[in-house]
Parts: sequence; structure tokens; C-alpha cells
Amino acid sequence: MPVLFRLLAHIPLRAVHFLGGGLGWLAFLASPTYRRRFLANAALAGYRFADVRPAVAQAGRTVAEIPRLWFGEAPHCTLQNEALVAQAYAAGRGVIYLTPHLGCFELSARDAARRWGAVYGPITVLYRPARQAWLARLMETARNRPAMHAVPTTLSGVRQMIKALRRGEAVGLLPDQVPPSGLGVWAPFFGQDAYTMTLAARLAQQTGAQVVLAFCERLPRGRGFVTHFQRLEEPLAHDATQAAAQINAAMERLIRQCPEQYLWGYARYKRPRAEAVPQAAVAGGAA
Repeated sequence: MPVLFRLLAHIPLRAVHFLGGGLGWLAFLASPTYRRRFLANAALAGYRFADVRPAVAQAGRTVAEIPRLWFGEAPHCTLQNEALVAQAYAAGRGVIYLTPHLGCFELSARDAARRWGAVYGPITVLYRPARQAWLARLMETARNRPAMHAVPTTLSGVRQMIKALRRGEAVGLLPDQVPPSGLGVWAPFFGQDAYTMTLAARLAQQTGAQVVLAFCERLPRGRGFVTHFQRLEEPLAHDATQAAAQINAAMERLIRQCPEQYLWGYARYKRPRAEAVPQAAVAGGAA
């Protein structure tokens, strides 16, 4: 399998996107569970299937791009609003990049690392190791590269992120990823309570780091990508639940800018084991 990954890394991006689009539709049509979740999550956000139909193919492209992003030549990516990032670094307390499962989220941290890593140090990104040993080794190899350091979702990984921020470096997180039980709070996401990580807010509060919102938009016909950088609209509250709700609202705003590239099939509303579901979530149903 690792050999296959390296071979796929050399396919032109336009062909990758064509094949990935077919893969996305195959998954959508073949899996009733995935299809129901996709449609239910989109409906919670107020979208009809016609509004987010392109997201079916885009989900497949997200998967198909992985070999190219891990082992191939870096695709062309334009950075929008670079001045905002420069200002965040200039504060000297580190930068926290927050991006949802939107567009090519794998590339957003890599391209930021390539642009600013040589000057301000590497970006430390949090990832969940794969259960398969061969894939776990592959992920570790692919994600640890010059100007980018990947750490697992463990206490050790969190400590490394805090140290990086205190050195004035950057870290990257997917705050719409469901955390393990005990490491999150229930907060609204598109109007329904979702178990939400508190790590992003805690990192900002403990270090004074600047929060930068980001998402990497996939351009049509394999023309590359555009990474958009934006400000968090207001300071994060000290209360963990309020801060999580603020971050969820910020992720919603990003997603609404490009809903056709969000992973609507992601199990955002799943309940971690041993975690009680709030009554509001029970009343509203689960996606």
C-alpha cells in the first residue's frame, strides 16, 4: 500500500480531481448511512441537496488528493490576506490556525508552513493516528516535514503545542473534529448541540496566542487552491462552553462561504462513549 500511495502521488492534479469526484459519488450512492448523514447535516445548516450537491464529489477529491499532498509535488496555492497572518506572528505570542473540514484542509497548514516556517519556525499540527500500523507509519512520515511538525492527540502532543506557542511558533487544529470523551463540551453547531473540543480555546487562553481562521478552497479543473485567512470576530470567553460556542460559530461562518466543499458526511454529532447527551440534543435528534 505505501508503494501505491507513492505512485498515485505523481498523477496530475486535474486527473486526481476527476477520479476523486467519481469516488465521492460512489461512496454517496453505495452507503445509505453516509448518504443519510450527509443530507441530515446539510439540512440542519439550512441547505437543500441541490445547494450542496457539489460537496458529494468534493468529498471524494479530499481523499484522492492525499497521496499527492503527502508524497508528490506541492500543488499551486495562493494565499489570501497574508497581512493578517504577518500581524498575528508579529505579536510574538504564537499563532493558532483553526480550520474546519472544509476544502483541502490538509494543504492549508502545509502551505502556511512553507510560507512562514523559515522565518517564524515550524507549524505544529495535531492529528489522530490511524489504527492500522502501516497507515500510522505512513502518516507520521508524510506529515513530519520541514517547517511542519505533527503530534498525536495525546497529553504529550498537547504539551508540545503549548511549548511551540510559547516559542512564538504556530499550531494547527480542526476544531470541528469530535474529541474523545472528557475533552470537550456540548455547544451549538448549526443549531444543534455537538460535542466540541475545548483545546483550541485553552491553548489561546494559556499562551495569549493569536487565533487565525483559515480554509483552503479547491479551484475547478485542477487549477490549484486558494487559502483564505480571516480574523476571529471577538475575543474568546473564559468559560469553556461559551468559548467552544464562539469557535463553532466561527467555523459555521467559514463553511457558509464555501458550503459546496464541506464534508457534510462527517459524523459531527456523534456522541463519544461515556458522554451524556444534553436534553436539547435529544429533543432535536442526531445527524
